[in-house]
Order: sequence, then C-alpha cells, then structure tokens
Amino acid sequence: MALKGKTVLVTGASGGIGEAFARAFAAEGCNIVFNGLGDPAAIEKLRAAIAKSGVEVVYHPADVGKPDEVEAMIGSALKRFGAIDILINNAVTRHYAPVEAFPVDKWDRALAVNLSAAFHTIRLALPAMKARNWGRIINMASIHATNLVKDRIDYMTTKAAIVGLTRAVALECATTGVTCNAIAPGWVLTPHAEGQIARQMADKKQTRDEAIGELVGIRQPSRRPIMPAEVAALGVFLCSDAAVNISGGLLPIDGAWATT
Repeated sequence: MALKGKTVLVTGASGGIGEAFARAFAAEGCNIVFNGLGDPAAIEKLRAAIAKSGVEVVYHPADVGKPDEVEAMIGSALKRFGAIDILINNAVTRHYAPVEAFPVDKWDRALAVNLSAAFHTIRLALPAMKARNWGRIINMASIHATNLVKDRIDYMTTKAAIVGLTRAVALECATTGVTCNAIAPGWVLTPHAEGQIARQMADKKQTRDEAIGELVGIRQPSRRPIMPAEVAALGVFLCSDAAVNISGGLLPIDGAWATT
C-alpha cells in the first residue's frame, strides 16, 4: 500500500464526509489525526472504531475557527508524527439568510471556519511537507462554489474562495512534491442532508425514499445521492502516484449538477 504509514489530518471529521475520509485513509494504513464537534463519548467510540484498522488514531478538540487552536492541533500532530503528509480541510459551518439580514457573527464565523482555517492548517503543515518533498492537500469546496442558490452567501462565498486558495497553493508548490486540490461535491448523504430529509418527510408527509428523490431531483441530474465514501475514495485517488500531476484542480463529484 503506497500510503501505508502516512499521517492524515482531517478537520470536521466527527461525521459525514470527514468521517468517511478518516475511515478510508485508515483502511489504506494511514495514521489519522482528526477533529470535529460532538459528544465526547461518541467521538471516542468513533476514534476506537477507526483504530481497529490497526493504525494510530488521535482526536484533537481544536475549534478550527480560532487560529491559536489550529496551531496547537498542528503542533501536536507534528510532534507526534513528524509531519502531516495528507491534509484534508473539511470543517464547515453554514447559515441561511438573505444578505441584508445575515447576522454579522455568523458571517465572521463562516470566514474563520470555512476559509481561514484552511489557510492556517496549510501554512503550518506545508514546511514539513516541503522538507520531505511529498504532501497532499485536499480542500473541500462544493457545487455551490460555482452553481449558486439564494440565501447562502456565507457558504457560497467561502467555497468560491477555497478554490482560489487551492489554486494559489498549487502554483506555489508546483515544483515540489506537494499537490493541492479541491473537491466539489453535489448533494451528499451527510448528517446535514439527513436533516433536510427529515424536514421534507414531516412537511410533505413523504416516505424517506420520496423525500430523497425530490431533494436530489431538484438539481442533481443523476437523481442519485452521493455517498460520503465516494467523496473519500476520490480523495484517496488524489493522494496516489497516479495523481502526481493533478494539482490546482476543482474536481466535481456531483452527478452532472455542474453541467446544468
């Protein structure tokens, strides 16, 4: 296994896509450092479950919206493993409101978690990657980086900015063994999507399958939800030798949504 023994740091990994990344890379023989919100007992259960792959799995409780806590998390990972070989910036927050009614604190929080956190993790992890002349950075963008909807100015703005950040880092690292890419998923069956499904079922008296069908059918031409494990598998590919010349990319996994 080419990735065996590498160290992977995943933010926002206590569920959904982030958890899928942690599980996928653990299955490849990578040590895992992850953070995320949630009940401590549930997080420990997740940590222990991933560790059954036979790798070292460490949880760090950093609030990635706070630069000093990001620095502490990166410092702890570097002290323990010597380098972060693969960095996955997945943590996200979101709020729904038109721009004139958007709470300032929610806007500032989105900038901190969705965008600045990625800047800080990259700037702190990159020196060790360059020293080893190998590293993979994956930033989670979204279909909403390019295909827009109303009342989501925080999410769309930060996801568009993540694409710019990704391309800037890729260009700076082009002559090194470090690549940087962004993944843009469509409608993924995450805990956030499960909340949408539950509301749809309650509001329209639909079955779960009916609710999913309508939610997916609104925008995703495939009419199939994307599974978190599919997104994680794309990330694993981007860390393989076959992807050494893929850098600065915005890779869709959206059931052809971006074509509409």
